[in-house]
Amino acid sequence: MKHDEPRDYITIEDDEGNRKDFAVEALFDMDDESYALLAAEDETIVMKVEGEEGNQYLVGITDPEESEAILDAYQIAVQEAPAD
Repeated sequence: MKHDEPRDYITIEDDEGNRKDFAVEALFDMDDESYALLAAEDETIVMKVEGEEGNQYLVGITDPEESEAILDAYQIAVQEAPAD
Protein backbone atom coordinates (compact mmCIF):
# COMPACT_ATOMS: atom_id res chain seq x y z
CA MET A 1 0.00 0.00 0.00
CA LYS A 2 1.31 3.44 -0.88
CA HIS A 3 1.45 5.84 2.02
CA ASP A 4 2.51 8.88 -0.04
CA GLU A 5 -1.04 10.26 -0.38
CA PRO A 6 -2.35 12.64 2.32
CA ARG A 7 -4.65 10.26 4.22
CA ASP A 8 -5.14 8.92 7.68
CA TYR A 9 -4.13 5.30 8.12
CA ILE A 10 -4.98 2.90 10.89
CA THR A 11 -3.87 -0.63 11.61
CA ILE A 12 -6.56 -3.23 12.32
CA GLU A 13 -5.78 -6.48 14.09
CA ASP A 14 -8.09 -9.42 13.45
CA ASP A 15 -9.06 -12.18 15.90
CA GLU A 16 -6.01 -14.23 14.88
CA GLY A 17 -3.53 -11.40 15.52
CA ASN A 18 -2.98 -10.52 11.85
CA ARG A 19 -2.43 -6.79 11.29
CA LYS A 20 -3.42 -4.85 8.20
CA ASP A 21 -3.17 -1.14 7.29
CA PHE A 22 -6.31 0.63 6.10
CA ALA A 23 -6.81 4.14 4.73
CA VAL A 24 -9.69 6.09 6.24
CA GLU A 25 -11.75 6.82 3.12
CA ALA A 26 -14.74 8.46 4.80
CA LEU A 27 -16.46 9.16 8.09
CA PHE A 28 -20.25 9.39 7.94
CA ASP A 29 -23.42 9.24 10.01
CA MET A 30 -26.42 7.05 9.30
CA ASP A 31 -29.46 6.32 11.50
CA ASP A 32 -27.95 8.21 14.46
CA GLU A 33 -24.76 6.11 14.32
CA SER A 34 -21.28 7.10 13.11
CA TYR A 35 -19.25 4.91 10.76
CA ALA A 36 -15.81 4.80 9.17
CA LEU A 37 -15.21 3.49 5.66
CA LEU A 38 -11.77 1.88 5.54
CA ALA A 39 -9.92 0.62 2.47
CA ALA A 40 -6.88 -1.58 1.92
CA GLU A 41 -5.50 -2.78 -1.41
CA ASP A 42 -7.81 -5.80 -1.52
CA GLU A 43 -10.59 -4.99 0.94
CA THR A 44 -13.09 -2.32 1.96
CA ILE A 45 -14.77 -2.49 5.36
CA VAL A 46 -17.15 -0.43 7.45
CA MET A 47 -16.68 -0.06 11.20
CA LYS A 48 -18.83 1.70 13.79
CA VAL A 49 -17.35 4.72 15.57
CA GLU A 50 -18.15 4.69 19.28
CA GLY A 51 -17.25 6.85 22.25
CA GLU A 52 -17.18 10.58 22.81
CA GLU A 53 -15.28 13.04 20.64
CA GLY A 54 -11.63 12.96 21.64
CA ASN A 55 -11.99 9.42 22.99
CA GLN A 56 -13.39 7.50 20.04
CA TYR A 57 -12.68 3.96 18.91
CA LEU A 58 -13.73 1.65 16.09
CA VAL A 59 -15.89 -1.41 16.59
CA GLY A 60 -16.22 -4.16 14.02
CA ILE A 61 -19.63 -5.00 12.59
CA THR A 62 -20.02 -8.75 12.96
CA ASP A 63 -23.15 -9.16 10.83
CA PRO A 64 -22.06 -9.25 7.16
CA GLU A 65 -25.56 -8.31 5.99
CA GLU A 66 -25.58 -5.22 8.24
CA SER A 67 -22.13 -4.20 7.00
CA GLU A 68 -23.14 -4.68 3.36
CA ALA A 69 -26.37 -2.69 3.85
CA ILE A 70 -24.45 0.22 5.41
CA LEU A 71 -21.87 0.18 2.61
CA ASP A 72 -24.62 0.02 -0.07
CA ALA A 73 -26.48 2.95 1.51
CA TYR A 74 -23.26 4.97 1.67
CA GLN A 75 -22.50 4.30 -2.00
CA ILE A 76 -26.03 5.33 -3.01
CA ALA A 77 -25.71 8.57 -1.02
CA VAL A 78 -22.38 9.37 -2.69
CA GLN A 79 -23.84 8.72 -6.15
CA GLU A 80 -26.82 10.97 -5.42
CA ALA A 81 -24.68 13.83 -4.04
CA PRO A 82 -21.13 13.54 -5.41
CA ALA A 83 -18.42 15.81 -4.05
CA ASP A 84 -17.58 18.83 -6.20
